[in-house]
Amino acid sequence: MAEPELNVLQAINQIAEALSSSERRSLFYLCESPDTDISMACAKEMLKTKVTYHESGSMFLAELLLQLRRLDILRKVCRTSRAEVERSLQYRQVLPRFRVLMAHISEEMASEDLSSMTFLISNMIPREKIENAKNFLDLVIELEKLDLVSPERVDFVEECLSNIGRADLAKKVATYKGGSAVATPAQHPPQQERCRAFCPPPTPNSSYPVQETRREQLRHIGTGNRPIPVHRGQSCQSPVDWYSFNSNPRGVCVIIDCVGNDGGMLEQTFTALHFHVTLYQWLSVDDTLATLRGISKQRENLKSDGFICCIISRGTTSHLLGVDSYTTGLHLDNIRRLFAADVCPMMAGKPKLFFIQTYGVPQYQPSAGQPHRDEHMETDGCYGQSENECIPTDADVFWSHCWTDERQLEQGHHHSVYLKALTDALLKGQRRKTKLVDIHTEVNGAIYEHNRRNPATNYHLDLKLTLRKDLYLQ
Repeated sequence: MAEPELNVLQAINQIAEALSSSERRSLFYLCESPDTDISMACAKEMLKTKVTYHESGSMFLAELLLQLRRLDILRKVCRTSRAEVERSLQYRQVLPRFRVLMAHISEEMASEDLSSMTFLISNMIPREKIENAKNFLDLVIELEKLDLVSPERVDFVEECLSNIGRADLAKKVATYKGGSAVATPAQHPPQQERCRAFCPPPTPNSSYPVQETRREQLRHIGTGNRPIPVHRGQSCQSPVDWYSFNSNPRGVCVIIDCVGNDGGMLEQTFTALHFHVTLYQWLSVDDTLATLRGISKQRENLKSDGFICCIISRGTTSHLLGVDSYTTGLHLDNIRRLFAADVCPMMAGKPKLFFIQTYGVPQYQPSAGQPHRDEHMETDGCYGQSENECIPTDADVFWSHCWTDERQLEQGHHHSVYLKALTDALLKGQRRKTKLVDIHTEVNGAIYEHNRRNPATNYHLDLKLTLRKDLYLQ
């Protein structure tokens, strides 16, 4: 096929130069290009090759800009309008429908949705790939390599989107499966609205619970106006969709205090919340892993309604150091994985709550030993779980992680602002029968107020949820 005409080459240059790096990433994905170099120069060469071998190069470029939602370039460079391109697409769609769908989902995903998605599939994809993923498309590419996702197999993506509370995006996948045309940008509302349902538990005098709809107000903490991302496991719930939390004791609560200041306060709090509490102090990394692994195998203790793990330790945003000075540390993902449904089947379908306070060290010296890896996890097999119950291994998790500077431990009688706010809010929430997500919103507010008044001793708080139901600590 002949080289593109001069005006087409000029259009390619203008398009590549006008796109941002994230738009170029989507461009390469839509064009089914395997290149990892998404520079402007590579974008130009890739587009030149695609247009050269395409029977309708101008239409190919026009649809690319439409799906990238760059209507300004479409008008300026291609000399056409959105309406004209959409009319042409009614008879023939140039780009692969699957790729268009995945690109649209990626664009509509907020940063907190992406964080929830990576959290949900972190045990399937190598950690370095997870850490380097910049958007949803990077995750889809890795899932395609594992043959979990393809143009003919999108059930996994649909399930993940439902579990992170993006029912709107899951519906788009369902529409694609049904063979309907993928919505073009003109059909997308400017902002997706999500259903936020507050479902209070039933009272003895009521025949059915009252359901109220409200807008969740997220408080801001840390420096500037950065909001705390709250990663929802499920956004739209039925009036009876909450976890059973009535056993006595409610479940096991393990507390590991490697600092020695707030473990007793947590022990009193969770005892008052009707948990069977065990407090461990001054553990090394190896002892921490061994303790948690032992608890994950205690089937008798895990027959209750839920599980709570509290850890206070020096560390980083991703590793715990315990009382060790020279170690690679224990990755936080390994703690969560010990109680995932595939490793600890007794906890399948039950809420698993993690409250972690770390005191950040400036740096740590790795030891000669090997770091703790996910391969060290042992699977008990499917015990007590029906074959018909398809529960994602990382579902039903409430993960609250707070970190601050290690230098605060140098103060006499130091106590964590986060843990104090947490225990106060939990006890108050028990009395008021408040949903756990709303309890944590109060904790967010306390941290925000502390940071505003004490900018030199900021706390940083991250909350991730894959809860499929509401949870009340009654």
